[in-house]
Amino acid sequence: MVMNEPTRFERLYQQTGWTMRQMAQAVNRLGTECGIPLRYREPSVHQWRGGALPRDVVRPLVLEVLSRRLDRPVTDLEAGFPVACTQLASTVEGLLDLGSCDMDPSRRGVMGAATAFSVAMATPAWADVAGRMEAVQSGRRIGMPDVDMVTRMTDRLAKLDGEFGGRRVRPMASSFLVNTVVPCLRAEAPSDVRSAMLSAAAFLSYLTGWMAVDEGAHGLAQRYYTKGLELAGAAGDHSTYCHILRGMSVQAAGLGHGPSAVRLANAATASAPITGPRMVAFMAGQQAHAYAVAGDKTAAFGSLRETEKALDQASTTTTFGGFSASTLAYLSAQVRYSLGDVPGSIRSLEEHFRVRDDGDSHRSFLRFSALLAERRLEVGHLESACATWNAVLDDYPTMQSGQVDRHVQQIAVRLRPYRSNAVARATYERAASAA
Repeated sequence: MVMNEPTRFERLYQQTGWTMRQMAQAVNRLGTECGIPLRYREPSVHQWRGGALPRDVVRPLVLEVLSRRLDRPVTDLEAGFPVACTQLASTVEGLLDLGSCDMDPSRRGVMGAATAFSVAMATPAWADVAGRMEAVQSGRRIGMPDVDMVTRMTDRLAKLDGEFGGRRVRPMASSFLVNTVVPCLRAEAPSDVRSAMLSAAAFLSYLTGWMAVDEGAHGLAQRYYTKGLELAGAAGDHSTYCHILRGMSVQAAGLGHGPSAVRLANAATASAPITGPRMVAFMAGQQAHAYAVAGDKTAAFGSLRETEKALDQASTTTTFGGFSASTLAYLSAQVRYSLGDVPGSIRSLEEHFRVRDDGDSHRSFLRFSALLAERRLEVGHLESACATWNAVLDDYPTMQSGQVDRHVQQIAVRLRPYRSNAVARATYERAASAA
């Protein structure tokens, strides 16, 4: 099949500055990232330049590598690809379809490229989604007790996620979303109940996306996040809307996409409702991390100072997003590390562990402990790093987290050069067995 306007892809290709080999390699790497083994070489890129279309499953990957290279969204139309009909009939139906695929392991394979993070994914602005959900009547009627049930179940799922990991809990979350929450969204309800249910569903969609991030299914997470934004807008829930945008920035920063992380963090801050210092700290802290990943030292430390000031002013009895002194210490560690200050990052992580409380999750203990060990090794503190890694390995069997898995897999890799040291060798062997 040949494109009507083959010069469109060629024009984009010329803007990348790549050789055909480099472009083929970029597509192959992204395929590996999202679980689609590809072996493209120069002849395939040459054919695309001449008007041939990539396979359907590969087109989103080609658009994504172009978007990453050009640092802007690239659409099907701009590349000369047939425009896919992706407009869902409704947010509720889209959420049902997303959750149904996710809850059934036999159907997860059909999501293929959905596991790849997209820097080009558009996030709906508040004005585009606010109050735009129409009820889908089913004859059933719900009340505030149903909203309370969804909220409490979401809280339970969040606690289970922190204790046991997203891989273990996400199937439960998607099943609850499909079998309980979507029917509630279709039910008849007074306007206040409907808004409250939309808000509860928005946060559950965000939480399910957070679990997908933990597993490494980043494109899938973005889809859950986008549904959450639409639901929050329909509910008129500014707080949840900006909370989700912030979560999307956390995801982008964790993957090293600095400009995207900054854009999302700033959008979250701009859309946040007027509120107290805890919200200011919650937003400014993520801005600091995003700026650091983007390499903007001045903005990063400016936002970090704003976070510290806001947290000092915050009441100890009010919270938003679980933001606390331990969160600040962790974000400070990430800011310092992203800007090249490894010793400063270690000190901040050590402070995090000094001020942790019951609100901090088991998964974060394992993840942040692993980070601390990795950074201690970077500055030459071998035996201290091994002691911290051994604490991670003690609790690792109870955790089903892709993020923690990746840290544990790195232990043996990092310790391989130090096996002549007895302590390092013992930790290496233990980690190799666990991984």
